[in-house]
Amino acid sequence: MITQRVDAPGRGGHDVEGLLDELYATPPTDFVSRREELAAEAKADGRVEGARQIRAARRPTLAAWAANLLLRSEPAESQRFLELGRALRGAYRSLDADGIKELSDQRSSIVSALSRQAAALAREAGHRLSGAAQQDVVSTLRAVLADQDAADRWAAGRLESALTPPAEFPSGIAATAEAPQKPTRAPTAPRSSRTRAKDELAKRRRQRQEQLAQARKAAAMADQQFRRQRAEQADADASLQQARNLHA
Repeated sequence: MITQRVDAPGRGGHDVEGLLDELYATPPTDFVSRREELAAEAKADGRVEGARQIRAARRPTLAAWAANLLLRSEPAESQRFLELGRALRGAYRSLDADGIKELSDQRSSIVSALSRQAAALAREAGHRLSGAAQQDVVSTLRAVLADQDAADRWAAGRLESALTPPAEFPSGIAATAEAPQKPTRAPTAPRSSRTRAKDELAKRRRQRQEQLAQARKAAAMADQQFRRQRAEQADADASLQQARNLHA
């Protein structure tokens, strides 16, 4: 849940929302001390309710902090990831098994790339993620793609713990497969009714095809962007290592 703005900016030039944003980008090891500093600053500015909100903030786990850091350090990529989630959720509701498998493969590739990027950001900030923490980041990103509430929570940038994705990606297929309808003999419909039914069926097919095309395009663009970022990071790492070797 996103905290409502209740205080105007004080003498320090920051409103409480800005202070909370800063706090949740602070490494967990420094969270408590920084929380007390920001709460004291808010109280000194006369923002008593704001100070209470800051003191009520809970320290995030290392994985949640890395996910928050990813959102704030890579806003453009994070926005594309959120848009990809919306496209995928829409597409999964009307795809067949083959279409779902194709998008699942792309989804896994993108989540893996973005989780490695979060780990790199955490490492640059002085905190290496353990295997368990890295898996929690993966879980959080999978949840963001699969669930709108999880996406909203991550987009707020103040996760306190890792998010858990649903057991299955949202889809209307499972319910249909679990409860097959027995064929029943329906009365013969007038020709005009049969024509309307065929038109409606063709319309739904076109909509499914358009949704699949949009999801494929979004996934391909996101994957291309992440691959380019990884290549740029590899070049930067190689240049840094070369400079270190020259000065060794």
